[in-house]
Amino acid sequence: MRITTLLAISLSMSPSLFAQSPARMDLESDEKPDTTLDVLEEVMVYGRSTELIGTASSASQGFVGLDDMEPPPRLRVGELVEAIPGMIATQHSGTGKANQYFLRGFNLDHGTDFSVRLNGMPLNMRTHGHGQGYLDLNPVIPELVQTIEYEKGPYSARKGDFSSAGSLDFTYGAAFDAPLLKVTAGNYGFRRALFATSNHQYTAAIDVTRYRGPWEIDENLTQQKAHLGWTSVLDEKRAQVHVDVYDATWRATDQIPLRAVQEGLIDSGGFIDPDLGGNSQRYSLNASISDATMQGRVYAVSSDFQLFSNFTYLLENAEFGDEFEQLDSRSSYGGFFEKTYTFDNNVSYTLGGEFHHDDIDTLGLNQTNSRARISSIRADTVRQTYLGAHADIAWQVSERLRANLGLRADYFTVNINARLAINSGSDTDRQISPKLNLAYRMSDDIEIYFNAGRGMHSNDARGAVISLDPKTGDPADRTPLLVPSLGREFGLRYESDERLKVTATLFDIELDSELVFVGDGGATEANDGSRRRGFEAAVFYSLGPTLTFDFAYTKTRARYRGAPATADAIPGSIETTLAAGINSRWNDNFATSIRVRYLGGAPLLEDNSVSSGKSLLTNAAATLTLGKTEIKLEALNLLDSDDFDVAYYYESRLQGEPEQGVSDVHYHPLEPRSLRLTLQRQF
Repeated sequence: MRITTLLAISLSMSPSLFAQSPARMDLESDEKPDTTLDVLEEVMVYGRSTELIGTASSASQGFVGLDDMEPPPRLRVGELVEAIPGMIATQHSGTGKANQYFLRGFNLDHGTDFSVRLNGMPLNMRTHGHGQGYLDLNPVIPELVQTIEYEKGPYSARKGDFSSAGSLDFTYGAAFDAPLLKVTAGNYGFRRALFATSNHQYTAAIDVTRYRGPWEIDENLTQQKAHLGWTSVLDEKRAQVHVDVYDATWRATDQIPLRAVQEGLIDSGGFIDPDLGGNSQRYSLNASISDATMQGRVYAVSSDFQLFSNFTYLLENAEFGDEFEQLDSRSSYGGFFEKTYTFDNNVSYTLGGEFHHDDIDTLGLNQTNSRARISSIRADTVRQTYLGAHADIAWQVSERLRANLGLRADYFTVNINARLAINSGSDTDRQISPKLNLAYRMSDDIEIYFNAGRGMHSNDARGAVISLDPKTGDPADRTPLLVPSLGREFGLRYESDERLKVTATLFDIELDSELVFVGDGGATEANDGSRRRGFEAAVFYSLGPTLTFDFAYTKTRARYRGAPATADAIPGSIETTLAAGINSRWNDNFATSIRVRYLGGAPLLEDNSVSSGKSLLTNAAATLTLGKTEIKLEALNLLDSDDFDVAYYYESRLQGEPEQGVSDVHYHPLEPRSLRLTLQRQF
């Protein structure tokens, strides 16, 4: 029988909340499972029920365990991030492409201002062919994820680039007391097979997915993943090696113009350009060594990316159309080291550093027609190096007051060799970022927090040396390599034993420059500075394994700084989000889960004259356990909502329309209702 067990929680006063996190049997731990126990039933361990008063440095950081993630139904891998209160993942293109992410009034596009690591290895990509900070979570195998550790705001000295809105760490470690075979079939040609096995030293998994999709064009998704993990213990130090492989190809139905649907030219599942889609590959080697006070890591990554898109159709080129190809081929390597020193029971300090280097041999943008190249717009090679160092002091000031003082230094250097020689060059930038975290324990059940910190995100390296727009030949404005941010937060945490957890937070985040999606170019550009103020609340209630309830609400006011009040709205910034879920275990054999996600309308123009509209999505699942076999039925978009998943407002041109194009809402609808049946067997 599958066994769920809580091994250990190692909490520290450093900026990292957990040195090691609780989980199901740790498949790569240094301890063998205790096989002498007569386990009569499965024990569920919810990371959200972990008591954080006395250890957390803010109200908006937390921990999610495997049993928090497993029951809820999930349409896409990227929706794993929705385990974070207030985080939303949507999609405006094919399944193989990175999701669109939203948090605290940020339209994070595909990752800007939100950083993610998998087993300590960064997933965001700088100066990427599709967009700065490109964050694709498709390579993650959900069943292997043991824990999610998250932080919001730029308050941790350990977190640097892309962490202004928040950060997340996925850690593999979910184990199986016997080899696992999992097969899923569903509507619209969805097929998935997973095989995974592990012991105290080795882990192996193979994950294969095929998907036709609900759109008129066959998505033809082909997705393969593989993972091999190894763990060994030597002289009380834990060594680990992870090898991961990912390969995907897909066709895409991008966002479509609302007028085309209203005029009956296409339906909501239709298309304008039939030749969109792409392919993506990622291969990584990740090795680490750690003990109670130290951790070191090195990694190497090879990745390739190709994407065909067309957002404006016939606006720029009436003869061939506006389809374009984006290319990114790179080799990356880096490392991280951190050491904690303790003076006494009241004071400890942590020193650390990291480096990351990208050799980007192909960074291209081409005009295409039916995927055939017509002309080259950009063709660059880039060498970029990112260095970071941090120092942190944790001080138990008194019995009730804790303080955490941090300082971070970041340095970025780039060299660009462009096809258009005048756009070649090199540049460097640096930033010093202080951090302050205070926690005061008012009672056994209540702790309050104040947090302030400077953060930043990097910009596309090409923008730092550009002279001429490669499309028009006009002079182009340069952008800084590093853009500062400033965050402030006041929060409260209430914990009534393991049953009830409540957090409430007031936050204020400023950016010196906002990256904004430009629909007619299919890219992002730097814009004015911005400010987001808001309130966030999260509730988790547990009655043990029989019932858990979670609720998260965020209200944000996002505005450009310095703009007139009539034109200061930030397009794409969702100001209201609400998510709630109930997981019920009716008996030892039957469990259900239901989740509801609500998104308030987002302005699509600075004057707020056009809105994306509201969106409501409901998913449900039921699981039947029969010995070593599990049968799970998922109903995705249970109410068959046709609301928008993503929406933009820009000019495009269809056949027969004026040369200057038509300004319109362009949207991607929620996927229609579908059912998926999963059979899972342990041998």
